Amino acid sequence: MTERLYYTDPACTEFDATVLACETVDGRLVAVLDRTAFYPTSGGQPNDVGVLGDAQVLDVVDRDDGSIGHVLSAPLGVGVGVQVHGSIDRARRVDHRQQHTGQHILSAAFDRLHKARTVGFHLGAEVSTLDLDKVLGAESIARAEAEANRVVWEDRPVTIRFASAEDAAAMPLRKEPARTGPLRLIEVEGFDLSACGGTHVARAGEVGIVAVRTSEKFRGGTRLEFVCGGRALREFRSLRDAVAGSQTFLSVAPLELPAAIERLQGDNKDQRRTIKDLQDRLAVHEASALVDRATPVGAARVVIEAIDGWDQAGLKAMAAAAASRPGVVAALLSTTDPALLVVAGAADVPLDAAAVLKAMLTTCGGKGGGKPDLAQGGGLTGGTTRLVGELRQLIEQAIRP
Repeated sequence: MTERLYYTDPACTEFDATVLACETVDGRLVAVLDRTAFYPTSGGQPNDVGVLGDAQVLDVVDRDDGSIGHVLSAPLGVGVGVQVHGSIDRARRVDHRQQHTGQHILSAAFDRLHKARTVGFHLGAEVSTLDLDKVLGAESIARAEAEANRVVWEDRPVTIRFASAEDAAAMPLRKEPARTGPLRLIEVEGFDLSACGGTHVARAGEVGIVAVRTSEKFRGGTRLEFVCGGRALREFRSLRDAVAGSQTFLSVAPLELPAAIERLQGDNKDQRRTIKDLQDRLAVHEASALVDRATPVGAARVVIEAIDGWDQAGLKAMAAAAASRPGVVAALLSTTDPALLVVAGAADVPLDAAAVLKAMLTTCGGKGGGKPDLAQGGGLTGGTTRLVGELRQLIEQAIRP
């Protein structure tokens, strides 16, 4: 059994302890101490990290026998029965205390205002998630967020006490404990009382702020992403910088950004339509020039060219326009590497464009598909000269009498 110093003193980040065991478990070095301030992963909260003796503590594990295993990067440097000094990553501990206490307060706010119970919590590396058993709208979420921050800014005491399961049953706990036996209770004065083994702040004001980032329907309820304290400050700075950059680009005030982006998207759609129309017209014109340069192969006229500056849609439009003329086969490549390819044939030419494309993809890589009259693909490698040569050979074999 390991004495858990964080149970009574969550602010403790330096301690001395006696080594009880040094083991290798599943290829990992594990140290067991008589007492520790390192928190093991539990209850949705990640483990602490830091230094123990001469080694880094990489993971902390709550073991079935009541002891806590410290997974180490290297041997401790001291043996069993000897004292060792432990030092916890203070910034990580402070962050976890802010997020976990913020979760208690936010969960209590949802419970009090909307009778929405918390059914899941995960403290992530960047954001935390809270799962509620009800579907809630933006207004309800904002009310609970405001209530949580009211309690934080009142700087209410957050206290730790212990009670038997029998005594706890008579207390106004927010939810029924999942475990039996003696319980550790976390109380936010006059607002929340919950059984919890995690690390928490001493006063609600240390949480700083509780900010809900996003919400979505999840398994018949609502999943929220939220940040507290230092994370909320970092989130604000990121949003501030993003808004400032957008303002500079669009030359509008912050509150005008949504409308400006909507206008920009509308203009972009109009421009894409205009470009497509002009490209289609130009494709018809270019197709005429291609047909004029076509090479006779039997009764057909074949044009195989690599064309610079055209995308897949443009090559398709150009090839289709050329193949709309009797007796014409058009195989057009982009000059990019890997290359795009479109193969098209007139109705009176005995050519299966899809078969030609398939043969090219087999030898030159890429993917694509189509029909006998028109097929297209991309990702072909080997260089323009090789691709043009292989296309010519395949097409001539297909259409020569």
